[in-house]
This record gives sequence, C-alpha cells and structure tokens, in this order.
Amino acid sequence: MKTLEISYPEDILAESGETPEELEQELRFLVAAKLYEMGRITSGHAAGMAGMDRVPFLNELGRHRISVVNYSPEELTREIEEAKQRAQNE
Repeated sequence: MKTLEISYPEDILAESGETPEELEQELRFLVAAKLYEMGRITSGHAAGMAGMDRVPFLNELGRHRISVVNYSPEELTREIEEAKQRAQNE
C-alpha cells in the first residue's frame, strides 16, 4: 500500500478536541469514505484505507449519513424493475 502525507494546521486539533491520532484516523476514514461514495474503490478497499474491517467501516458510513449502496442510475432502475417483477410473480 502507498502512503500519502497530508499537512494540516495544528489549530485544527485544538478546535476538534481530538488527539493527533484521532484526527488522523478520522481523516483516513473520510478520504476512504469519499472515494467509496464516488464509486472509485470497493468497500473492502475503503475499509483497508481507513484501517478498519469492512463491517465496522460500513456501519461508520451510516453514522456519517453516507450511503452504503452505490448504484448508478441505470443499476438502480434495473434493480427497481427486477424487484417489481419479483413482486408480481409472488
């Protein structure tokens, strides 16, 4: 895995009330979550980037109101149509 170094102002720590480790963990999670939300990486890769297991990562997405389901408009339409067909067959 590659490493990215991100600079941030020290006053962010005072404002956040977090330790440097807590802030850095949050930043790792947020970068991974955004890449996942954009469909650039899988949930497994995002969890790895965030230093978390996949299920806790997905749970944390929910707490940040980030959808754990990333469907394109076409995929969503297809899923809805398939659900309608299944409902009619029951």
